[in-house]
Amino acid sequence: MPAGMPPADLVEGARIDAARRLLEDTTNPLKRVAARSGFGNPNGLRRAFQRRLGVTPGDYRTRFQKAAS
Repeated sequence: MPAGMPPADLVEGARIDAARRLLEDTTNPLKRVAARSGFGNPNGLRRAFQRRLGVTPGDYRTRFQKAAS
């Protein structure tokens, strides 16, 4: 565990990473992405994404898909 990083931040980071992979690799709706990555609901996923990455999950998916094509 990185020094000074609260465990809750580590958990949220792991959830964000899982959500990013699902957004990149699937066409699952955000409700399913939120549930499968450990967020209670799409709003929690959205808030965490904006706080950590500065972008919404939907915008992240759109940008990733454009970059991949």
